[in-house]
Amino acid sequence: MKPTTVKSLQVVWLDPFCPLSEFERAQLSEYGIELHAINTLGDMALALRQAHLLVIRLAHSAELLLEVQTLIGQLGFNVPVICRVERRRMEVAVDAMRFGALHVLPADEWSKDAWRLATESLNTNKNQPRSYVFVDPISQHLLALAQRVAQTEVTALLVGPTGAGKEVLARVLHESSNRARSTFVALNCAALPEHLIEDMLFGHEKGAFTGAHKEHKGLFEQAQGGTLFLDEIGEMPIHLQAKLLRVLQEKKLNRLGGEASIDLDVRIIAATNKDLRQAIEAREFREDLYFRISTFRLRIQPLRERTGDIIPLVLQSLSRHNKSSAPLSISADAQVLLQQYSWPGNVRELENVVQRAVVLCSGRVVTPTHLMFDEVQSMTSSGFSSIAGYENPVISSAVTPTGNEAIRSETSAQSLEQTEMREFHMPSSGSFIVSSQNEMDISPSGDLFSSLKASEHQVILAAIKATDSRLEAAKKLGISPRTLRYKLAQLRERGMELAVAG
Repeated sequence: MKPTTVKSLQVVWLDPFCPLSEFERAQLSEYGIELHAINTLGDMALALRQAHLLVIRLAHSAELLLEVQTLIGQLGFNVPVICRVERRRMEVAVDAMRFGALHVLPADEWSKDAWRLATESLNTNKNQPRSYVFVDPISQHLLALAQRVAQTEVTALLVGPTGAGKEVLARVLHESSNRARSTFVALNCAALPEHLIEDMLFGHEKGAFTGAHKEHKGLFEQAQGGTLFLDEIGEMPIHLQAKLLRVLQEKKLNRLGGEASIDLDVRIIAATNKDLRQAIEAREFREDLYFRISTFRLRIQPLRERTGDIIPLVLQSLSRHNKSSAPLSISADAQVLLQQYSWPGNVRELENVVQRAVVLCSGRVVTPTHLMFDEVQSMTSSGFSSIAGYENPVISSAVTPTGNEAIRSETSAQSLEQTEMREFHMPSSGSFIVSSQNEMDISPSGDLFSSLKASEHQVILAAIKATDSRLEAAKKLGISPRTLRYKLAQLRERGMELAVAG
């Protein structure tokens, strides 16, 4: 079935570095893209009058995008911009994202699927590609390092806590490499029984064992020309480690029940949340295999150490769980709480918190009352207070910051609220896309929300009666005085008279 295309999409094409060939023009024409090529910014005024989209080519920086946006604004147009960037210039792609590009595509990308995804976003938010966030300086440094490693064929070992995003980084390595147009195959070594892992990796010949009615290509063969990602490699059985080491050394394998050797052209990326050196001492992991897979180590920090990623990840998750066309935003207080929480479960826990907030939020703004963190114990250990007898609190807030810390938190929250969040997309088709982030809303069941709100208000009232001031009440509740003032205002709106000292 022929993919859906946008009919008669009028596109202004600006590429100062390489003229568009007739073949490339014909390719885009098949996708419903009608091009009007220009050579200079001066030609743009007339061309933009009937344009749905502007496509520009960037070289070593995103300066041309800034010039184009300035000119578009001066001319009074509102035309989205797609940027084309060399695959090795991903830092330019990230800058283009920040400066407001709708999408970023590789300069040599002409596939129908990539351009369909880029142009479909003009009319719909559905079928969005997988999205990755690199906003915090720590994440940006990791991204830049991963890009350099990707250009080589060295085996990479990704180290970091569970749920921090090791598979995301593995996909970045694949998409930034010369193997981007080939397959990315992943296997979680801790998710399958021992005998199934061996068959999954190396495959088998017909008749190799009972039930082997036909030959089966293992993941190594399926990843030929591409990348094989071995997640949680520290959980691989010791005897399979020996077989894996031999395959990595010889770059050949034998299927189960087979005699012929199969040549391999596969890049290996491994990941673990274990200390493999301790596993080596405990004789749970082979030392020779460790040195074979750890030619270059990349460490992913826990989410609490890259706070700049938190709000973009939250916005990304809100968009993904959207069931409505109404946008959903995050209040400044909620942003502060999200950034101050320690996130013991990393990005996976963040996903849980966001999904709960979507269920609880009946309006268009996520507030602290909608944030339910995973465990009371983890909140307490990370500076969060729980209230006796309140097992699953809606009020899950950080201890009140003081001094410069409080000023920084409020300033950060305000700046985040005023800035449009953007995200970095890398679809598995072998191209990277950067696009703007839309925020969405879901209206939950009124009964559930009302019950939770009532429980929360009871806890607030109990804390107020047990203390002499708002400051003490806020400290007892584990929330900031500012958040308490907001909640008290809500109670007054419901007709409750509260006598609380300052």
